[in-house]
Amino acid sequence: MSIDKNNNQPLAEVFGFPIDNQSKRAVRYRENKLCPFNNIVSNCTKNSIEFPLGVCSLNHKGKPIIICPIRFREDWRIISDVAAFIFDAKTTWTHVGEVRLKDKFGKSAGNIDYVLVAYDDKGQVLDFGSLEVQSVYISGNLTGPFSAFLENPIPEFNWTHALKYPKPDYLSSSRKRLVPQIIAKGSILNQWGKKQAVALQTAFYNTLPPLPEVDKAESDFAFFLYDLVPVKKEKRLELKLSKVIYTRFAIALERVAKFEAGSIAYFTQLLQKKLDAKHSGASDIDNLENVVVE
Repeated sequence: MSIDKNNNQPLAEVFGFPIDNQSKRAVRYRENKLCPFNNIVSNCTKNSIEFPLGVCSLNHKGKPIIICPIRFREDWRIISDVAAFIFDAKTTWTHVGEVRLKDKFGKSAGNIDYVLVAYDDKGQVLDFGSLEVQSVYISGNLTGPFSAFLENPIPEFNWTHALKYPKPDYLSSSRKRLVPQIIAKGSILNQWGKKQAVALQTAFYNTLPPLPEVDKAESDFAFFLYDLVPVKKEKRLELKLSKVIYTRFAIALERVAKFEAGSIAYFTQLLQKKLDAKHSGASDIDNLENVVVE
């Protein structure tokens, strides 16, 4: 198998398999819209149950970028990897998904993707920790190439002519998803003294501010970085752990949630132009963000 390094088309995996995989199993998964990665049902349900957008990973600059969180469930590696961080080796544990977390006032802070639970021989909870999984949002049109490929699923599929060519949107993925999760759910779990982990792809993590690392024994917050590695003989991609970043929650919150300041001179000039416009009789509505600072 091969990933298109020339960006002639944006599809890395469709319904679990690279598009150049024409095996009977891959064809069956495409025709029946199945998911091989432990979805809650046998079928893919991305965006829609009836008409799922079955793209697991996006081809971007010759690398497969995971755009569906279910893709991280392959063989449940993420769960066993994170359990080794949260619990001692002899701990009896399991995991539960989509657990509602509430703050002091009963207001929802969101659902935790996975809670890893340690329990005793009577089934009583002894300890727990959290795992959040973050795939990447995309910008552009993915429905077009996906639909075109399903109509004619050939290995030589090409999509160079299209407008709004799809690509990863790392900025939105961090600001609209990752940062709010760390602030809301992470703050509560940290106050309870519970360990937390985030699973994401290496390329996504590399867009975040660098974090100082600590020893595993001193860490209460860790990023588990995964990548999709080709298994050439089987023409498929395999999820593999590339690295673990052990850090502290306070450090991660301060660095990841911090917006880098722009030019104060630019902002001051903008204020001056708005103030001048206001003195000239313009209303606040007339004086919205249409003032250009040279």
